[in-house]
Amino acid sequence: MLEIAVQDKSGRVGVRVSEDELRDLVRDMGQWKGSFLVLQRVPDLPDTYAQTCPEDGAWTVEHRDGAQSRHFAARVTELERVAELLVGWARQDADWAAGEQWERIDFGPDPEPAPLELSAEDEEALIAEVRRLLVGGYATLAQAAEAAEEYLVDGEHRPVSREQARQLAERLWRERVAEQRAWTGETDPERLARAFAVLDAAGITAREDFTCCGSCGYAEIGAEAAPGARGFVFFHSQSTDGAAAGGDLWLQYGGFDGSEATTAAVGREVVAALAGVGLATAWDGEPDDAIRVTGLDWRRRLVG
Repeated sequence: MLEIAVQDKSGRVGVRVSEDELRDLVRDMGQWKGSFLVLQRVPDLPDTYAQTCPEDGAWTVEHRDGAQSRHFAARVTELERVAELLVGWARQDADWAAGEQWERIDFGPDPEPAPLELSAEDEEALIAEVRRLLVGGYATLAQAAEAAEEYLVDGEHRPVSREQARQLAERLWRERVAEQRAWTGETDPERLARAFAVLDAAGITAREDFTCCGSCGYAEIGAEAAPGARGFVFFHSQSTDGAAAGGDLWLQYGGFDGSEATTAAVGREVVAALAGVGLATAWDGEPDDAIRVTGLDWRRRLVG
């Protein structure tokens, strides 16, 4: 699988697609007016992406290599060549761009450094908040930057500009990505995701980091259900924070028919799926009690 995320015109994002899937996406792009593809690394790297779209009977392929001053474009006449270029970029082949005439697109000079102008206390609190999001592992780079911009807002007072927030988020993001490079093998959050995928396929709607709290989760999980789903399981962002801080992960679950019998049956399926991927749980079998995933080493790899 390619370590990329791909977004198309529909807004769908595919993560870690295969080479064949990427080639099919490129071919599909050729069938629809206004289509495009945007590829990012997984985990996302600031100002690093490739993209393509049809233009005047051919295709424009662009790539940015770490800064807006390093943004290049080429005109490509054959769709299969577009696919070849994007697959090479995704694989990080050393010579992927060879054979095309690339022109630099001028987006102006790179932004100047934008240091924070905060008290030591506020800066420490802001950095801790962004790091909390990144350790949780579900935030995108854009969401981390937005959180940095909004965290210290007080009425009309906005002490962190958009550019300051972006640069801070990118710096902390790069630090977290560097930490991830030392991780080997499957992590506990990846085992959890694997168990949730099994449950989802078996008719138990399973969602990670779903909504802000239990009340919102219970109110909104029904809209997530596929036809024929029997029940659900989810954990919300507060549960994510607790697990990332070293605690247990609390799971909410139930049956869509509202009965205690279905809820208890769903609970047993959830516990069995987690055991199947090597995760320990604490649950007394009562449908009114949450399931706790225990003993977690929370290392969730960043994606987008």
